[in-house]
Amino acid sequence: MTRYQPPQELPARLLGDPEMIEACRQRDFSQIFRLVKARAGIYPSLIARRCDMTPSRVAEVIAGQRVVKDISVVERIADGLRIPGRLLGLARREWEPSDGRHPVLPFSATVPTWMPSGPDDDGWIASAEDDLNDPQFVLSLIESQLPELYKGANFFGARQSVPSTVHHAQSIARLLERADGAAREALLRTGALVTEFLGWLCQDLGDFRTAATWSDRSMEWAQEAADDHLQSYVLYRKSHQAAAQGSAQKAVALARAAQRLPDLTPQITALAAQQEAQGYALMQNPRAALAKFDEAHDLASALTAARPDSKLDTSYCTPAYIEIQRANCWTDLGEPLRAVELLEAALATLPRVYRNDRSVYLARLARAYARAGEPESAADTATRALAIVQQTGSARTLAELDSVASAMGARSDVSAVAAFTERFQILRERLTA
Repeated sequence: MTRYQPPQELPARLLGDPEMIEACRQRDFSQIFRLVKARAGIYPSLIARRCDMTPSRVAEVIAGQRVVKDISVVERIADGLRIPGRLLGLARREWEPSDGRHPVLPFSATVPTWMPSGPDDDGWIASAEDDLNDPQFVLSLIESQLPELYKGANFFGARQSVPSTVHHAQSIARLLERADGAAREALLRTGALVTEFLGWLCQDLGDFRTAATWSDRSMEWAQEAADDHLQSYVLYRKSHQAAAQGSAQKAVALARAAQRLPDLTPQITALAAQQEAQGYALMQNPRAALAKFDEAHDLASALTAARPDSKLDTSYCTPAYIEIQRANCWTDLGEPLRAVELLEAALATLPRVYRNDRSVYLARLARAYARAGEPESAADTATRALAIVQQTGSARTLAELDSVASAMGARSDVSAVAAFTERFQILRERLTA
């Protein structure tokens, strides 16, 4: 009988090759299988055996006739070919050593070209004398800067906060290569906060693929730190990403998963509940949506002290915030005048620092006006949003304004509508070029 042979590991030079890293980041298994064949000598028939796939299915993947999306298949491929989980956006696999013998995915491989990714980012190595060897010092510095990065993104837009936040994530990743015990747990918790924030920044800039990569990293670190609070928040964010891409079923499922974790604050549960409501609204299920919004409003109204063991800021989850989200759904559910009333009230009290969000809410208000048959009010409100987004570059706002332009497309005879449409087309071309 043939003795069992454990799967052969891929050459380190292949796992560290930029072409392989990029193929893994995109989960392009057609390219991954071709590289594995060409550079590791693992032919399709062996790929099929190791990954528990049929040879014909492997051939279809290589030919580009089949796309691998099922997470269980992705995990089988990672385990069968010994591709480290981090390369494919997965948690560390059980067979992976924790002693650093495998190549570490450069963070520059998971960010788009406008993020810092030059040689200065990955070429620097800490020496024994550097302050970076003191995790507590680095964490205290990063944690002190995060509130200002949040404020900067809220007011000036996501793009200006990205470079510093990426650098913080890189610093934490380097420290994690050597840390253990309480120091490692502290790094993981702060790292999960930083990478969750990066996921949000990328989503605001319209890069959902990179947003998902950072969110997955945040979830991995939160899980390793056994921080249920953070895990729930990341699930809520991933639900938000799904809803923004029109995936209602996924949005609801992720929001429900966020609410199942134990010992959550009312604010965390409220955020997940209103996100579940938005998924129902996308499904055109107003009864379920409004019931979850009511639940979220009651939870957000609860007065609770902040958790002493959490640095996660959910103070923005107020009853007014829940009503802003409900307003958007009223428009989608065919009652735009209700949305107008809620959004006008919310915008009147929105803190000045939330300028980036203000542009989103103004665009939603404009869409509600357009759906209500008030094109001049819609155009005037949309133009106010346009004045902000030309500085912030928010893809969220651009998407909302695109809906406004579509809703007013037949009213080019109204001078305010014609002026807005012209300005919007100019700005969209400039920001998406």
